[in-house]
Amino acid sequence: MKFSSKIEKCGLSPMRKFHPYAVAAEAKGKKIYHLNIGQPDVETPHQFFDAIKEFNQPVLEYAASPGMSVLIDAIQKYYDDLDMHFDKSEILITTGGSEALSIVLQCILDDGDEILIPEPFYPNYNTMVRTCGASIHPIPTCPEEGYHYADRAKVEAEINEHTRAIMVTNPGNPTGVVLTPEEMRMMCDIAKEHNLFIIGDEAYREFVYGGEPLQSMGEFADAADNVIVIDTVSKRFSACGARIGCILTRNHELLGHAMKYCQCRLCVATLDQVASAALYQVGPEYFAAVRDEYKRRRDTVVAKLKEIPGVVFDCPKGAFYLMAALPVDDADKFQQWLLEEFDDNGDTVMFAPGAPMYATPGKGKNEIRIAYVLKQDKLERAMDLLALGIKKYNETHKA
Repeated sequence: MKFSSKIEKCGLSPMRKFHPYAVAAEAKGKKIYHLNIGQPDVETPHQFFDAIKEFNQPVLEYAASPGMSVLIDAIQKYYDDLDMHFDKSEILITTGGSEALSIVLQCILDDGDEILIPEPFYPNYNTMVRTCGASIHPIPTCPEEGYHYADRAKVEAEINEHTRAIMVTNPGNPTGVVLTPEEMRMMCDIAKEHNLFIIGDEAYREFVYGGEPLQSMGEFADAADNVIVIDTVSKRFSACGARIGCILTRNHELLGHAMKYCQCRLCVATLDQVASAALYQVGPEYFAAVRDEYKRRRDTVVAKLKEIPGVVFDCPKGAFYLMAALPVDDADKFQQWLLEEFDDNGDTVMFAPGAPMYATPGKGKNEIRIAYVLKQDKLERAMDLLALGIKKYNETHKA
């Protein structure tokens, strides 16, 4: 049978590709510490579950294709409180941030187009872009420079006749890089000057650790036609399973095209929307407590990595990820070895290998992404396993 050439160009998620090996390891009795997927263990606010318990409509009906007004109103107020106003018609509810981004890309990309994204990037971007017939044109970075990319000359050097958009994840996944207000303004100005869309994937907006104010590409109302914001409840409220996201843009022509996709898939799950609207009732003290917890975890990972000879990394400023270059020959081979051949008292560890997070062939081969989403004692154990694994692996894989 013949399959789509677009999907055949896509790869498996590096966060999930080792799942079969993990299942086999667990079947042998191994305990795996998961640093590979950004699934927070912070409790979802009780308001989410309370709203489901209180839902008493006799029929679970289709919701409106743009989203339910109760959720749109809650998101609009959230942005108003950040001094960013979006009309209700400028907010489209989606099945998670992933669908939000997929819809946007389907609206703006054609076969042969390119989108600029700093590498390393969230690897599922690659699948989303390739299924549009387009490709990622990377803005290069390196671990030795802390994966920083917001340099006008560096960005503009990558723009060509095929470029249709720039996308930034801020705070960054997988790097934890946080743009300054000046850098955000510069990236937006570049998009305006070159008549490009600029997409801000802002799933981790609340998680910045240097006391910076919350920021968004949505602040730049002067770039109304260019700016598209992708948002989600998944990480902000530790509600990944709710699958609720949204598109925010003041570009009404884009909204009209996006509505075609929203109507095609009919609606987003009604109960998830009702419950997610209730999440916006939580106060700033919730975010402050969660932010402090992630900062402690980040500091633990940083301290542990500093004890491992040969590791190159930069302390992340936001999100809950860290990208690091390890003193191993191949992170993929190392991960498979950890699952198949290594354990310490029955324990082993998983991470996300870095190569699939690059568009440049050959880059990231010895890099990994660590998601610091475990409680303190488990995180310390996971990092100790990583250190011991590196030592044992290199002892048995000498050139």
